[in-house]
Amino acid sequence: MLDAFLFFLFAVLAVLGGVGLLVTRSPIHAALSVVVTMFSIACLYLTLNAAFIGVIQILVYAGAIMVLFLFVIMLLNLDDMPSLRAFKWGQGVAFVLGAAVVAQLLALVALRFDAVPEAVSPEAAAANASAASLGAVLLTDYAYHLQIVGLLLLAATIGAVLLAKKRFA
Repeated sequence: MLDAFLFFLFAVLAVLGGVGLLVTRSPIHAALSVVVTMFSIACLYLTLNAAFIGVIQILVYAGAIMVLFLFVIMLLNLDDMPSLRAFKWGQGVAFVLGAAVVAQLLALVALRFDAVPEAVSPEAAAANASAASLGAVLLTDYAYHLQIVGLLLLAATIGAVLLAKKRFA
């Protein structure tokens, strides 16, 4: 009973944080709404007995990534975000439809090449949920993926610094 109550409590908090991200006009408030969402998701992991993922969620996403976002927001000195009145609904609908078509194409390609991962039982997932096993898999099976993500994050950081330098130059 308590598990279900906590699950719905943190799920509602996560959704409210997401709604806060969408409706607030201040970039700082939007970033703080994302922090609420990330903490709620971490609590959901903790209620599912996935303590390692929950702690990593707090440390990486709610901590490091959000500090990076706040740093970029303050570096770019963003004013208030544009209002919903300036939003072009036709472009929004076109974006959603385009994303749906791309998702369907990716699903078809994944099904064609049998690239859909198989579901793992909760017992097997809990047995392999240690930091050592996760690190071993990341640094062996997914080493190229990890390096590509690192390069993308480096490119994003360099782009943010270049945008900030151009703005203040």
